[in-house]
Amino acid sequence: MPAPPSSPGAGRVDGSTVRIGALVPLSRPGWVEAGRHLLAGLELAVQEVNGTGGIAGRPLELVVRDTAADPQRAVAAVDELARLGVAAVAGEYHSVVARAAATRADTLGLPFLCSSAVLDALTGQPTDRVARLAPAQSHGWQLYADFLLGAGHSRIAVAAEPSVYWASGARILRDRLAPRGTVAELDMRALSSADLCGELVGLRATALLLLVGHPEPAVSIVRSVRRDQRLSEILIGAPAGQPEFATWASSLGDDGAGIPFLRYLPERLGPLGARVGAALRARLAEAPSFVAFEGYDTVAVLAAVLRSHGTDRARPAGTWQHVAVEGTRGRIRFSRTPGIGVWQWAWAPVQVVDRDPAEPTRFRVLRAG
Repeated sequence: MPAPPSSPGAGRVDGSTVRIGALVPLSRPGWVEAGRHLLAGLELAVQEVNGTGGIAGRPLELVVRDTAADPQRAVAAVDELARLGVAAVAGEYHSVVARAAATRADTLGLPFLCSSAVLDALTGQPTDRVARLAPAQSHGWQLYADFLLGAGHSRIAVAAEPSVYWASGARILRDRLAPRGTVAELDMRALSSADLCGELVGLRATALLLLVGHPEPAVSIVRSVRRDQRLSEILIGAPAGQPEFATWASSLGDDGAGIPFLRYLPERLGPLGARVGAALRARLAEAPSFVAFEGYDTVAVLAAVLRSHGTDRARPAGTWQHVAVEGTRGRIRFSRTPGIGVWQWAWAPVQVVDRDPAEPTRFRVLRAG
């Protein structure tokens, strides 16, 4: 487990580096802000690992590749990283991209630790080579559906774009809400933001969920709905977490508050989480998102695996079940979870939060699980 850097010279490392490949969305159409936070967490943890002796006296090196939210680009990056001799691959934020990367890594016999992607079916078949820190989509989104029901919402409209990830989320919501409510799916390929408002009025929807990209069309949809007096009582929700990042607040101002979303943090950070949070804030020059903590925990886990089981990529693959690492958000252990084909931390803390309308820079916890 990474610890605070020692005094100068105490953690000096020698010899060749131990390389970890990092897949991160750093250019459009990827979610660049999420990628920047993920990378900040990865880099901070690598710095701390090297400050305390590296991996058996060898420095840990992060080999970063930009996926730009492109599955084919991610697959090519995994191929390149394998040729470079990395001990493992880690990272990625976008679920569809992570699925392509995980599948390719498994084929090549390369361990892959997924930091942030939540799609349940991360690989086409069960594998011992892939593990994941983020909670599966079914776990988090069922909690979100329970929040909606608890808040009295039974007529739900979903503004969706075509994607395996969005379709999976809509299905989870529909199945969870079906006994007590309805979910109407609205295809944003066929509707303008103004048309959407008319549909919502006709459906008498009490909640609108954004299963669309950010900044567009999410920002335009929020603005249109907020300005339509007929929809003054409707709840806007964004289970995928778009309001977590500062660009949401800067784009929408007060209109971006009061929109519940999922994030993967405990209600209160422990000593390690608080220390890492302060270091991430200094590195990012803003409050760190849960994605930055996921990045840090990723390297904490991999460092523990490499220190205990060696750096040969053929060896760590079967060791996920032996991991026991104190992460920034709790103790991390992996298990086999029904319906999930990879080794899974079950579960990272899950919250439904929103930005406080009275103070949009402050988050309110609405439900935790």
